[in-house]
Amino acid sequence: MAPNILYLHSHDTGRYVQPYGHAIVTPNIQRLADAGVLYRQAFSAAPVCSPSRAALLTGTFGMQGLAHRGWRLPDPSRHIVHPLREAGYTTAMIGEQHVMPDAREIGYDAILVGPVAETAADFLRSAREPFFLSVGFTETHRPFPTGASEALPPAHLPDVPEIRRDMAGFVASARALDDAVGTVLEAVPDNTLVILTTDHGVAFPGAKATLTDRGIGVMLIIRSPGFERRVADELVSQIDLYPTICELAGIERPAWLRGRSLLGAGRNDAVFAEMTYHAAYEPQRAVRTTRYKYIRRYADGLVLANVDDSPTKDYLLAHGLERQRPAREQLYDLVLDSGEAANLADDPAHAPALVELRARLDAWMEELDDPLRHGPVEPPAGARLNLPTQRSAEEPTVVA
Repeated sequence: MAPNILYLHSHDTGRYVQPYGHAIVTPNIQRLADAGVLYRQAFSAAPVCSPSRAALLTGTFGMQGLAHRGWRLPDPSRHIVHPLREAGYTTAMIGEQHVMPDAREIGYDAILVGPVAETAADFLRSAREPFFLSVGFTETHRPFPTGASEALPPAHLPDVPEIRRDMAGFVASARALDDAVGTVLEAVPDNTLVILTTDHGVAFPGAKATLTDRGIGVMLIIRSPGFERRVADELVSQIDLYPTICELAGIERPAWLRGRSLLGAGRNDAVFAEMTYHAAYEPQRAVRTTRYKYIRRYADGLVLANVDDSPTKDYLLAHGLERQRPAREQLYDLVLDSGEAANLADDPAHAPALVELRARLDAWMEELDDPLRHGPVEPPAGARLNLPTQRSAEEPTVVA
């Protein structure tokens, strides 16, 4: 019998929840992890919202910018709702979707309205089976709740009062996310594949909108009759979820899929990620293996408009953040330098790894016919974007 599918996705959470060892109390997410598979090395295809979600839901790469700023799925017919509907699934969504300017263009049978968690739970109690329900939470997106005291900042940031207070706001938002997840999980019927993930890393400088593990590392928890309870350390990309759903639902795998089913015997020896536009143009690509990360940037300078405004950003700006100049090529040894702080691209001892990963990234971009191979990627007509010289996404935008 084809399983129901519940796709729970949050905004800007990274791996900052209890099952990943952080001092953030999320008991409902913890219970889900205890009953399913916790993937500790899961990665998004992009460190920004729409491209990440689009890759998960189409099983391939290619969306270059944000849906609310004028980009859209390159081919909406590849969205997973279409083969599921053809297979007899009732499809519905509520909350964030972030892959089309208008959710009605995607192809769901129903777009639910109302309080996200409660409305999703009501749907689950009465839905015709099998169903696919997408539930998009926004709790961990900025702005965070205020009034919390202090919390330990992410390890790559200075431990100062301003950033502790900022992190405390995130912790409060993560607890609110957990409450919402718990409300939904209480209503899940038997024979349901539950997927809980997020789009990319947390909205702090040096995380979201970067191709470090802090930017593309995501929580991924799956509970299903087809998955044995365990902790998995294999390399996983979110593009692997589409072929996994195909296998569980008995749907033929479309030819365009780039990922592999998590039910199969094979394992990824590398995952890839891309970023082109966020608020502003900042093109870069990356390949990650179990040992190394290689990042290639196609423009100079740090684009501050792509760093979410926050007390943490203000603190770093006051101490010279705008003077940072990321190298065009970056190579990190993830075993000896898990924080990706020491760039080894110019180290002769690591030249073989650099040559290999350059070639792997080139081959991947060629296989995708990545438009960045042919020069700067132009935005679609009418897109709204910030200039790379601006400090904030809240500054006036230009229209392409």
